[in-house]
Amino acid sequence: MTPPSAVAREALNRAKAAARAKGLRPGSPARRSPLAEPRLSGQGPGARDPQLLSEVLGRLMRDKGWTADVSVGGVIGRWREVVGDHVADHCQPETFEQKVLVVRADSTAWATQVRLLVPTLLRRLAEEIGEGVVEQVTVLGPAGPGFRRGRRSVRGPGPRDTFG
Repeated sequence: MTPPSAVAREALNRAKAAARAKGLRPGSPARRSPLAEPRLSGQGPGARDPQLLSEVLGRLMRDKGWTADVSVGGVIGRWREVVGDHVADHCQPETFEQKVLVVRADSTAWATQVRLLVPTLLRRLAEEIGEGVVEQVTVLGPAGPGFRRGRRSVRGPGPRDTFG
C-alpha cells in the first residue's frame, strides 16, 4: 500500500508537468491578461475613478452617433424660444428623420406663412444646433377629418366616391 503523502506528491508533480506543457510556470506570479485594465499609479485620474455624468453621456452620444438627434430634440423641446411665440402658437414640429424636420401648421394660411419663413427657420436652426443637422423643413397644413370611424363612416371606397 502506498502512503497518502506519496500519492499527493505524485499528483502535484503531474499537475506541474501539465502546467509546463501549457507554457505556464508554477510558482511564478500570475500573468495579467492583455485585455485587463492597466494599473496606473501616481497622480491623475485613472479609468476606474469617478467621472462626471456629462462627460460619460457626451462620450456615449458621440460613440453611438446620437448627437444630431439629441440636438434636434433639444430644439423641439425649446420650439417656442427658437421660432418665437407668434409662430409657435400656430405650428408645431412633428418628426425629424434623415435631416428633414416636418412641421404642421394649424391652418393653410399659417402653412403658407411658415413656408415663406423656411430659409429664416433653417438659419435659426443652424445657429442653435449647427450646420448640416437640419437640411430641409417640410411644412404640412392641417389634417382633415377622417371618415373611417364615427357617425359619417361609410363602408366601401368611402364618401368621396362619386362614380360607380
